[in-house]
Amino acid sequence: MPVIFQVALGGAIGASLRYLTVLFSVHMLGKDFPYGTMLVNMIGSFIMGLLSVYLLHRLGHDRFAPFLMTGLLGGFTTFSAFSLDTIALLEKGRVIAAGGYVVGSVGLSVLMLLAGVLWMRSILS
Repeated sequence: MPVIFQVALGGAIGASLRYLTVLFSVHMLGKDFPYGTMLVNMIGSFIMGLLSVYLLHRLGHDRFAPFLMTGLLGGFTTFSAFSLDTIALLEKGRVIAAGGYVVGSVGLSVLMLLAGVLWMRSILS
């Protein structure tokens, strides 16, 4: 299968999973705060950390990276929605919530990616 189709298929699956995750988070936690977008970015960052180590270090190639990393995780996580959610909070006058959302989303996503890298390295060593 050509790489572009791998990316497109992964993106379609990832975007669908993001949509379902956001719906679930709204149902469980309400819609006053963009928990769903923050959650997908954290989960996606963690999985990206796992895959970056596993695919390149364990398998020694990145043959599955276009489907999994660019497509699936690229469709699942989104910083365009993050940016939109931030502006929406600011426009509602929720400056502290917007600041917490930015710090939480970026900081926690970076920490989750690091956790994924460290966890996979410990499994593989």
